[in-house]
Amino acid sequence: MKAVSQKHMKPPANDVAEIDIGISLEAQLTEAARKARMHCLAAIFHAGSGHPGGALSCADLLACLYGAEMNVWPTGIDDPARDRFVLSKGHAAPALYAAAAQFGFCDAKEALTLRKLGSKFQGHPHVLDLPFVETSTGSLGQGFSVAMGMALGLKLQKYDARVYALLGDGELQEGEVWEAAMAAAHHKLDNLCAIIDYNKLQSDASNDAIMRLEPLAAKWSAFGWAVTEIDGHDIDAILSAFRNAAVTAGAPSVIIAHTVKGKGVKMMENIPAWHGSVKLTREQTEESLRGLGAGADEIKELLDV
Repeated sequence: MKAVSQKHMKPPANDVAEIDIGISLEAQLTEAARKARMHCLAAIFHAGSGHPGGALSCADLLACLYGAEMNVWPTGIDDPARDRFVLSKGHAAPALYAAAAQFGFCDAKEALTLRKLGSKFQGHPHVLDLPFVETSTGSLGQGFSVAMGMALGLKLQKYDARVYALLGDGELQEGEVWEAAMAAAHHKLDNLCAIIDYNKLQSDASNDAIMRLEPLAAKWSAFGWAVTEIDGHDIDAILSAFRNAAVTAGAPSVIIAHTVKGKGVKMMENIPAWHGSVKLTREQTEESLRGLGAGADEIKELLDV
């Protein structure tokens, strides 16, 4: 089984800075997540709508998946033995596109056409538009069920490949999630890893106000899953959790990643209103990009396209 710390950083897209082999993997992934957050904001600005809160909260998780953990490459996207990723929380598509662009799976500038008529980069991922999208998602709960089916299929075909599914915490209120969780444990799908973007907020309010999820770790454990809880913005912790999941035998793994909705943008952090269906002004976008460390040239490149 592969070890995350020994894998090479994925090559970036042509318009992303080249990788410096003298910089640690953790530092490179942190920078990739920062750039992904900036790309998310720019894409949502250009689209005139989108879901920034949950896209920003999962950027570190996606950077680690595409940049270090998954055995999948832009040149081998059709390899039947590849690892697979399913964005079950499909509304976080801007984060998926941004991470994919960072590691060479799509063109970064084209990905700024989010939600535009005729664009491949729609508000929710579409399997027929982009080769790195494994299944269309958006209706919450369904992506996770598909991921479970993929893991079972790989087992039956005896492929040594893994399946990763990223779920939102509000998504866990869907009954279909728990049907898939029960089935995955029954079939001992130790090639399946679920990641929960546990930012504690959903569209209208907190999870607790809508439908309480706790005790969340105990629920997954009772369903027969190997459970790990981490800080979902700590790169070392994320990589360690993936390593543990990769060597877990006989049971699927779930990583409960405690995150901050709107991470990195002060005006959005921990505010449910920034979940989605929002329009960013130029002023708000520039302020947010500067907060993420963007310089004048970066802001111009992202916004004046």
